[in-house]
Amino acid sequence: MARHASPVQSLLVDDRFDGDVYPNEPLSRHATYRIGGPARFFVRANSVGALTHLIQVCEESGAPWVLLGRGSNVLVADEGFPGVAITLGRDFRTLKFEDGRFLVGAGATLSSVVQEAFKRALGGFEFAVGTPGTVGGALRMNAGTRTEWIGSRVVSLTTFQPGRGLLRRRGDEIAWGYRESSLAPDEVVLECELAAEPADPFAVRDKMESILARRKAAQPLSEATCGSVFKNPEGASAGKLIEQAGLKGARVGGARVSEVHGNFIVNDGTATAADVLALMKAVRDEVQKASGVRLEPEVHLVGFSERARG
Repeated sequence: MARHASPVQSLLVDDRFDGDVYPNEPLSRHATYRIGGPARFFVRANSVGALTHLIQVCEESGAPWVLLGRGSNVLVADEGFPGVAITLGRDFRTLKFEDGRFLVGAGATLSSVVQEAFKRALGGFEFAVGTPGTVGGALRMNAGTRTEWIGSRVVSLTTFQPGRGLLRRRGDEIAWGYRESSLAPDEVVLECELAAEPADPFAVRDKMESILARRKAAQPLSEATCGSVFKNPEGASAGKLIEQAGLKGARVGGARVSEVHGNFIVNDGTATAADVLALMKAVRDEVQKASGVRLEPEVHLVGFSERARG
């Protein structure tokens, strides 16, 4: 070990650390956008102990850290991230069904919950069919529609927050809003209990197939995107506002506003994060000129300076 190794470096080379460590790992490999420079360290934390210790060491040493999940709903800067990018591994990917509830690790995929509910003829999760990402990420942003969302299914959740430690709360102690929750920015979801109820399996299947068919017809699911780029304004659709401003097909470099859905910006295979961010700003400004509505980003920006965010 080098004499001047940082506390984070010292932890990550310790054989007792329960995780997988990848120095200078390109985050484009771990983001649905397939864009992004390297993280100083990319770490798959495999246990609660490893995760909490890693975050505590980062906090105490001033090293920046970010939880990436499965890399959907993020745009990583071309320069990468100068700290520790964390994803949840082994112990966080559990999915059990007990006493009428799902017990789910935050690293499990939301799609796995949807499919398990369908297999058990349980309703309440059809709205999430085809939604990428992890349960933890879905809870943080309260994934769903204006009429159905994941937060309404939460019985309890366990989180970790630096300075406060492990926290367990009832679902109704969290404020669930449209594409947001009251979870603190540095609060990490570890696991949750989700309520489900018996349902007609044929009705569940029909609803899932209908929702998935609509998504396939209305979203560029076969292309590299982050999902929805902007939040829908109150009483309006970001995609429709973008379309009404004549911006479908608008392009900056390798980034293009989808012709299928205006609220998706596609990476054509050559886009940089700078291309995407420049196009986001152009779309935001043009929509504001055309409609008076200022769109707010839904995608999380990682590794960008405040100045670059604009």
